Amino acid sequence: MHAMTPVKLLSRTAACLLVLSTQSQSQTQSPSQAGSQAPAIPTQEQLANDNNLFLAMARKALKWEEPDEPVRIVGPVYFVGTKGLGCFLFATSEGLVLMNTGMPSSGPMIADSIRKLGFRPEDIKLMINGHAHVDHAGAFAYFKEQFGAPLAVMREDVAAMESGDKNDFKYADDFVYPAAKVDRILRDGDVIRMGDVRLTAYLTPGHTRGATTWIADIVVDGKPYLVAFPDGAGFNPGYRVARNPSYPGITDDYRRTHHQLEMLKPDIWLAQHNEYYDLAGKRKRAETEGVNAWIDPEGYRQFIAGKKRAFEDEVDLEMGVEKVAAEKGTK
Repeated sequence: MHAMTPVKLLSRTAACLLVLSTQSQSQTQSPSQAGSQAPAIPTQEQLANDNNLFLAMARKALKWEEPDEPVRIVGPVYFVGTKGLGCFLFATSEGLVLMNTGMPSSGPMIADSIRKLGFRPEDIKLMINGHAHVDHAGAFAYFKEQFGAPLAVMREDVAAMESGDKNDFKYADDFVYPAAKVDRILRDGDVIRMGDVRLTAYLTPGHTRGATTWIADIVVDGKPYLVAFPDGAGFNPGYRVARNPSYPGITDDYRRTHHQLEMLKPDIWLAQHNEYYDLAGKRKRAETEGVNAWIDPEGYRQFIAGKKRAFEDEVDLEMGVEKVAAEKGTK
C-alpha cells in the first residue's frame, strides 16, 4: 500500500466532512436551498495560496486537536498525541523525554495522556522535536512554563522555535505560536543518552531548514529495536521546490534528505502525522499481535519512496518537463 500524500489525504478527508455537512443541512432545508448553499471543496491551488484556509481545513479534517488515548508502542516508547498528530514519550530510568507537542491547544491533552500512562509531566527531563511548525511545536512553551521542561532543537530550527515561527519561508507570520526558549542546540549526528535509551538526531532539511529525523536505539527483553521518526521529506501546497525556490538550496536539501532516509533500515517507524504510519490500524492489531503489529520495515520503505516520487513529480511540474514532453508529442 503506497503512502498517501498530505495534500491528497487532506482533500479526501475534507471532501468527506463537507459531504456530511451538506447532508446535515439538507435535512432542514429544501432541495433548492441545500443545493445552492453546498460548500465547495478547496482546490490544491486555493490551499497553496491561502495559508489560513489550509490550516483551518487541516486542523479539522485531520483531527489535529482531538484528544486520543495514549498507548505503549514498544518498551519505553509511548504514543501521547492527538488523533491526528504524533507526540511520543520515552520513559527512561533517568526521567522522561517528550517528542513533539502538537498544536498550542494540545498541551493539557498531552499532559493528561502522560498521567493516564502512570507518569508525571513534572518528570520530563528533555523535550525534542521533528520540525518547528505550529502543528508539532505549538505547545512546547506550555510544557516549559508548567513543568520547567528543557528543550533541545536542531540549530537550523532554533530561530523559528524561539520566535514562534515568525517569517517562515512559506507561512510568514500566519502560523505563529507561543515561542519557546531553546536550552540545547543540536547539530547533525548529536546523540542523547538517557537511561537505557539512545536517541540520535539527524538533520534532514526540506520541510523546514532544521527538520530532524530521530533514531531511537532500544532493547526490550534482550532484543534490540531500531525505531525511526522520519521528518523533512514532505512538502505542503504552495512550497516551491525547484523553480523560484521557497528558500535557496531547498532542492538539494530535499534530495539529500530523501537519500539519507532511504539509507535507514528501521524495525519500527513512527511519524508526526498518525495517518502516515497507520496508528489506528497498528494499535488495533497490537491488541492481539503485541509489538509485532508495529514492526513495519516495508511500510517505511514505501513511505519514503512515495515522498521521493511526489517530490520529483513536483520538480518536473515546476520545471515544465510535462509541458515540454507534451509539446514534443504533438509534433
